[in-house]
Amino acid sequence: MNTIIIAVVSVTAIGIICAALLSIASKMMALKVDERIALLEEFMPGINCGACGYPGCNGYAVALIENKNIESNLCTPGGFEVVKKISAFLGVEADDVAKKTAVIHCRGDCNLQQKKMDYKGIKTCAGAKQLFGGDGACAFGCLGYGDCKIVCPSNAICMYNSLAVIKTDLCTCCSLCIKTCPNNLISIVDGDITVAVFCKSTDKGAVTRKKCSSGCIGCGKCVRECPESAIIVKDNLAVIDYEKCTFCGICADVCITGCIQKKAIENIKC
Repeated sequence: MNTIIIAVVSVTAIGIICAALLSIASKMMALKVDERIALLEEFMPGINCGACGYPGCNGYAVALIENKNIESNLCTPGGFEVVKKISAFLGVEADDVAKKTAVIHCRGDCNLQQKKMDYKGIKTCAGAKQLFGGDGACAFGCLGYGDCKIVCPSNAICMYNSLAVIKTDLCTCCSLCIKTCPNNLISIVDGDITVAVFCKSTDKGAVTRKKCSSGCIGCGKCVRECPESAIIVKDNLAVIDYEKCTFCGICADVCITGCIQKKAIENIKC
């Protein structure tokens, strides 16, 4: 009996000592956290999208507190109202939010892209990607099941003939669609960009042409006609250098397959 009591007392004493040591250690080794970070984070949308270029709202709040040179207008999902609150808290001028939009680099809807099979699997882009890449002949194109539409918090994506389309007037550039698309078809571009390549295929031209009538065939006509030398063909795909581009639209006018567009596809009502 005495042995049991001694054991219980010993274990209890050890527990109390360890708890005391841990409590002391937590206070001595605790990192000092600037309370302004939490206050600043309360102004933000809280969707942790990374559109600002930092790892979530907390990352942006930390950056703003620790570096006075960080711009206070980087939260595009929050819009100008959030920017005003952040700027007022920091005591800086509230600049307009730089207009940006998401672009889906594909025009291969069900009328333009060939089908390679009758898909009977899970009706999600992620599921189709795992099963032979979906039913579309082009391995680089939109899978058409709307995973991006589901995650969009601002209802800025709709489906048109099994093709995801961005409603630019509603897009807040939260980047959630970018993280969701298994074919990496979506990017964020400046709002003043009026010309884009709506294709991601790096197949050779003849192969692309058989799979999708709107795919880039790497013919180089846009390269030859561009007055600013702002386009190159890399891996059989036209690439626009927006540092040189003046958005004259000549490339879109001469594009044989129509994969270079003046963003007209984004005006589709769906």
